[in-house]
Amino acid sequence: MNTMKWLLRREFWEHKGGFVWAPLIAAIIMVVLIGGVVGYGIASGKMAGDDVTISIGNAKVHGSHAGEAITSVVREQIADTAAGNYVAVGAPILVVLPVVAFFYCLAALYDDRRDRSILFWKSLPISDTQTVLSKLATVLVAAPLISIGIAVVTSLVILLLAGLAASYHGLHLFGAVLTNPKLYLTPLYLVAMVPVYVLWALPTAGWLMLVSSWAKSKVFLWAVGVPLMTAVLLKWLDYLLGMYSGTTINADWLVDQVIEICLFGLVPGTWLMDAGSALPRGDHGADMLGILAYSWKTLAQPDLWAGVVAGVAMIAGAIRLRRWRDEG
Repeated sequence: MNTMKWLLRREFWEHKGGFVWAPLIAAIIMVVLIGGVVGYGIASGKMAGDDVTISIGNAKVHGSHAGEAITSVVREQIADTAAGNYVAVGAPILVVLPVVAFFYCLAALYDDRRDRSILFWKSLPISDTQTVLSKLATVLVAAPLISIGIAVVTSLVILLLAGLAASYHGLHLFGAVLTNPKLYLTPLYLVAMVPVYVLWALPTAGWLMLVSSWAKSKVFLWAVGVPLMTAVLLKWLDYLLGMYSGTTINADWLVDQVIEICLFGLVPGTWLMDAGSALPRGDHGADMLGILAYSWKTLAQPDLWAGVVAGVAMIAGAIRLRRWRDEG
C-alpha cells in the first residue's frame, strides 16, 4: 500500500504542470477576464443608468435599480438557478482535462523507455503492475478530482462576482444562494460521477497506454492513425459489400465505436452525448441530481462493459509489454 502511495506521489510530482497548473492557469484567466469586465463596467458607469436591463425568462426590467422591481418569488428562482448551475461556468476547465490526460497516457510508458529511466525503476522492488496501475489511477481518478476541485472553486469565485454585479443593481442574491442546498450538493454530484467516468474512459486509457508501451517512436501517429485507418477500412469494406452483395456490416456504428473507444473516452460526459431529450432537466436549469442518476444508469449498457473488458485487456497487454520491452 505504501508503494502505491509513493508511486502516485511520483506521478503527481512529475506531472503537476499538466494536472494542476494547466487547469489553474485556465481558471485564473477566466476569473481575471470576468472580474475585469465587471470591474470595468462598474468603474466606467456602463453598468449603471437607465440602460441597464435584467432579464428573467420572458420578463425584462429596466433601470439602474432594476433588481428592486423583482418579486421575492422570482428572486428565489434566480437564486435556485444560480445555486444549481454555477458549476457550468467551470466547464472550460474540464475541457483541459482530456487534452492533458490524452498526452499523459501516450507518454506514460514510452518516456521511461526513451530516456532509459526504465532501467532505474526496474532495479527497485516495484512491479510493472504497480507502476502501470499507479499511472492509470493518476489519470482516471486523481486528475478528474483535481480538475473538479479547481472548476468548483473557480465557479464559486465567478458566482461571487456575478452576485456583486447583481447587488450593484439592487438584486441581492447572496442570502438566497447561500441557504440553497444545491450550492453545496452540486460539487458532490460531480465527484459522484467520477466512478462512471473511470469506466467509460478505461478503454481509451488502455489503448493509449498499450501504444505507449509498444511503439518505438511516433507514439501519437500510432495512437491516432490506427483507429482512423481502421475506420477507413471498415467504411471501404462496407461500401464493397453493399455494392456486390447488397449487405452491409453497419460500418457507421462500428466506426463510431472504434473512434469513441480509442480516442474520445477521456472526455468527461461522453455517456451523456446520446441522451438527447432523455437527459433530465429541472425547472430552473439543469437537474444535477437527475443527471447523476442518469449517469449511473448508463452502467447497464452492454457496450460500456464490452469497452471495460477491452480496456482491462489492453492494460494487461501494456503491463506485459513493459515487462519485456525496455529498449530506448
